[in-house]
Amino acid sequence: MQANNKIIGGLTMIALVAMIAAYFAPIWWVSLTAPNYPPDAFPDGIRIHFHFDGVYNGCKAAGKGTRMAAEIIQKDLSHEDERWNPITDAKKDVNKGAEGLDCVHEMNTINHYVGMFPIATGAPVEKPLAKFFFGFFAVMLAGFAITQKKLRLAVLSFGFAAVAAWMIVDQYVLGHLATHVKEYMDETATFFNEPDKIQVWGDNVTMITNIVIVGLIATMVIVVLGVWKIRGFELLLALVPGLLPLFFVLEYAGWLWFFGHNMHPWGAFTVKPFMPTVFGEGKVAQFSTYSYPHWGYALLLIAFACLMLAVLMRRKQLREATGN
Repeated sequence: MQANNKIIGGLTMIALVAMIAAYFAPIWWVSLTAPNYPPDAFPDGIRIHFHFDGVYNGCKAAGKGTRMAAEIIQKDLSHEDERWNPITDAKKDVNKGAEGLDCVHEMNTINHYVGMFPIATGAPVEKPLAKFFFGFFAVMLAGFAITQKKLRLAVLSFGFAAVAAWMIVDQYVLGHLATHVKEYMDETATFFNEPDKIQVWGDNVTMITNIVIVGLIATMVIVVLGVWKIRGFELLLALVPGLLPLFFVLEYAGWLWFFGHNMHPWGAFTVKPFMPTVFGEGKVAQFSTYSYPHWGYALLLIAFACLMLAVLMRRKQLREATGN
């Protein structure tokens, strides 16, 4: 029994380290290629990386290829409509020359052609709150690794209280929620010039964020009560965080569906609503799309494997203890 507890604790700690590392790692990558983006200038295409807290540039650092890419984009953009803010902004970025190419901005420009929202407008509630969910999961795993019930309850209670306090101070006292909503509205306005509608969207982000914060705190209370009162509830302390790879894919696919099914008439090209490629290769107009897991997703799978094994071992312990 003692040896099994050490194994379970070890597996849980490995999963915890992998999960925390995954938060700071790229989880998924997407790339667009087309004839006007030659491999010499764009070896990885127009590439972006998805993290839990946002979307980042996936293009390589400045160099000969970047300068070639800048020249190609400058040439392509010189024929576009000067009234489009994204094009004007892209030209300013390109004029920086060797400073580098922001492929998030470039992909936004491409998406604008077919009437898609800016990438940064996706998951406006989930991204700024992701760090608190990871804190929540980390406390759950710490509680799962502990075998003594009283100590487990103490760790869960104090840990959840710390995460809740951190969340409230960060979002309300320091004003990060208001700042995030303003940035979300500004990013949306870059491509979508309807101030009244954008204001409604901003208000919705604020409202839903408030609901999620209250819901997360309520969930913390439920978890503590469940561990205290229900035998076997402790298995959920590892099972739920272990399902992060599934949660991410569902969230990612859901937002891809949203972007592909909420097209707007501003696009220079008319594209029927479609489901962007979640995994593998696809085709949209003249663009080839690629969507695959990054190394951060491998960390999530390591955490998943460790936690599922730990849950099975703990479940066996509980069944033996009750004689079932």
